[in-house]
Amino acid sequence: MISSDYLNIHPEIMEALANGKPVVALESTIIAHGMPYPQNIETALEVENIVRENGAVPATIAILEGKLCVGLNPAQLEMLGNSEDVWKVSIRDMPYVVSKKLKGATTVASTMRIASLAGIRIFVTGGIGGVHRGAETSMDISADLTEMAQTDVAVVSAGVKSILDIGLTLEYLETNGIPVVTFGQDDFPAFYSRSSGFKSPLRLDKPGDIASMLRVKWQIGLKGTVLIANPIPAEHEVPFSHMEAFIEDSLHEADRQNITGKKITPFLLRTIAEKTGGESLAANIALVKNNAALGAQIAVKLVLD
Repeated sequence: MISSDYLNIHPEIMEALANGKPVVALESTIIAHGMPYPQNIETALEVENIVRENGAVPATIAILEGKLCVGLNPAQLEMLGNSEDVWKVSIRDMPYVVSKKLKGATTVASTMRIASLAGIRIFVTGGIGGVHRGAETSMDISADLTEMAQTDVAVVSAGVKSILDIGLTLEYLETNGIPVVTFGQDDFPAFYSRSSGFKSPLRLDKPGDIASMLRVKWQIGLKGTVLIANPIPAEHEVPFSHMEAFIEDSLHEADRQNITGKKITPFLLRTIAEKTGGESLAANIALVKNNAALGAQIAVKLVLD
């Protein structure tokens, strides 16, 4: 059991958890490193409101002043979104950032771990990390995937980020026994796009059915997450073939500048947004909001049915 010296749960979230109310975890890397200011703050607040409108309590997660913070106030959100010295914190970074009392925005992996410590079972993000293109030589595989194999927190996302090798990521998920279910369609989505060219391993069409699957998974003792892929709304998508050219150009630019490790994803998202004239940023915002609504609906079904 984690010491209360390190875990700081907002009173509203503490009350909701104690009374069996639905709670949805939200990451903070998307605020600090995934979008420009002020769209990052505006989106974070809108996403929290969407979670509330769909019957759940939002719990944005970050690391501040030596605490694993579950639930942030508007001032804390503003600070994360408008500061230059915020760490991008995955699992390996947590002890350092906490011990040095640095400001940390949590990735999918670290948000999942902290949500689990708090007792939250549903987590909403934009897209998960995965196997990077060229991983056969770079060995660049996101810690999101290893965390998903062991942490009992379901992840709602618009698939995996399209800058990744989607096929290898799906293979990795299968190898680690992580169910992948797409909401409402047979094709697996690719973040900005509704279809990646890969068929989804599973499909479910109702939030209640997804909640039932989660309940059974954990009740029969199977560890780890379920990846719930939620396609971006059709009116906001950027077709995969159209986006692929911008992704390839951005990957070449990252290689030219020798950008690697935790800096690569923020660089690519920023560069793609510039190359698409903001089209990808608008899609990113739309898909996160869409995921927030579905995640809240699943959370409600999980605790009430």
